[in-house]
Amino acid sequence: MAIKDEVDQTPYPTTVGTSFLGDTPAREDATVVARLRAAGCLLIGKTNMHEIGINPNGLNCHHGTVRNPYHTAYDSGGSSSGSAAAVAAGLCPVAIGADGGGSIRIPAALCNLVGLKPTFGRISEHGAFPLCWSVAHLGPLGACVEDIALTYAGVAGPDPRDPHSERQPAVRLNNWKCAELNNLTLGIYADWFNHATPTIVSACEAMLNNLCKCGARIKKIEIPGLDEIRVAHAATILCEMSASMENYKLHHSCFSPSVQVSLEFARALTANDYIRAQQIRTQAIKTFQNVFEQVDLVITPTTAITAPEIPNDYLRAGWSDLGTVTELMRFIFPPNLTGLPAISFPVGYNEIGLPIGMQAIGRPWDEHVLLQVAYAAEQYVERKRPQVFFEILD
Repeated sequence: MAIKDEVDQTPYPTTVGTSFLGDTPAREDATVVARLRAAGCLLIGKTNMHEIGINPNGLNCHHGTVRNPYHTAYDSGGSSSGSAAAVAAGLCPVAIGADGGGSIRIPAALCNLVGLKPTFGRISEHGAFPLCWSVAHLGPLGACVEDIALTYAGVAGPDPRDPHSERQPAVRLNNWKCAELNNLTLGIYADWFNHATPTIVSACEAMLNNLCKCGARIKKIEIPGLDEIRVAHAATILCEMSASMENYKLHHSCFSPSVQVSLEFARALTANDYIRAQQIRTQAIKTFQNVFEQVDLVITPTTAITAPEIPNDYLRAGWSDLGTVTELMRFIFPPNLTGLPAISFPVGYNEIGLPIGMQAIGRPWDEHVLLQVAYAAEQYVERKRPQVFFEILD
């Protein structure tokens, strides 16, 4: 397994994708790494990421670009870009990522993987760099649902060094490997679900039909206030990242220009903006509580577009494209702001072979239900190997 470079793993430094952090090796393993090591996991190293994880792509002007193994002219997604590409290319079956705004689920979708963002607090954040503490989640990206389930079972659970993790129910995996979905109702907000490219909508609709063959029921729902929730998430994560970087003011010029732009925008946000975002967060939690009184899961595409093509001049300044970011994050933000668990799983490919992902959002602590739906979907997907693949595990 490999570990994203915002999580401490001895004897490596933790650079968080920057040119100035990580001067010395980590003193101890993060809790998630320690638990993997104790379980006998062979840790093969650290994976590249977008600089401080502030954008959902795989570009990094300091450590190199992470290209998509399915088509190297296209992006891997981010910010857990290296973790996704390492698994997709066959270097390891599972890698650890971090998700403050889709950074597990987006690269999982773009690289044809399963990516799990657990409930807030389910997996200890001790030893992860504090970039965006109220929306951050560690979790696995894997080649198949079984690998995700095994890894999740090994790293989840209370940790006294992370107070957010201590008050949680027991980790469950019951029925995760059961493709019979007779007891599940899947919620579809059509206006949201259909706000993606026709190819993605078609692939996700086809998978919905397959899940119905497994016994699942479809129920139409509405989720009011999604645009306000999107803005509140953006304000929250940017304010927290800006605050995190306040300790490194002397290194501001060391960031790539695109990251400097994002941080300048974050610094323009006020305390009132942040407080208002938290008020909207409270409303969003209540909104989804109401939704989950009607359904067991909310189903969406993972991203509104497939992997975007990498621009030619990115090394000069990085990649700052708000339109692309919006399309990649269109379905991503509610689970981060509300703390709900979510999973991305493969459902097909576009006309040039780029992967398409579907997302399921669940009730708090219902990761086992997410795994069950992803496992059922896995039975219907013909997985294709990427252009770049290494036969290391054969």
